[in-house]
Amino acid sequence: MSEKKTQTMKPATAAQKLGILLEAAPEEFQSSPVSRTELAALDANPPEWLVELRANGPHPKQVVAAKLGVSISGLVRGAVTEPLTSAEIQALLQQPPAWLVTERATQFEVREEQIRVKDRDAEKARKKAHIERQIAQNEEAGRKLL
Repeated sequence: MSEKKTQTMKPATAAQKLGILLEAAPEEFQSSPVSRTELAALDANPPEWLVELRANGPHPKQVVAAKLGVSISGLVRGAVTEPLTSAEIQALLQQPPAWLVTERATQFEVREEQIRVKDRDAEKARKKAHIERQIAQNEEAGRKLL
């Protein structure tokens, strides 16, 4: 029986999964592959550097967008191209510039539309299932009559 090879991922992938900016991580994290077991251990019991990065940043664009309540495209439209710290994000939220107000409203509308479409599709599926049950019941009743 052959020995099972440990699966590893690039440091960039591990950083993304941990929600941190790779460039802000320690050199030893940046320079070596991370196994799934190591990733799980980092997530379950984060070292001080990871706790610090998650709390204060600098944060990658996905985290910045989520904390600001906008899309990544919204960040680009707002000319936010560099990673931000938690303090910088808080400053933007406390005194939002016009682009941030606009992008948050756009994101809200997008989410509302997603909910509307999901509800519409669920209602269509419910109606279809109801009709299919009625057809099956009618077919069963027809067989009993024969």
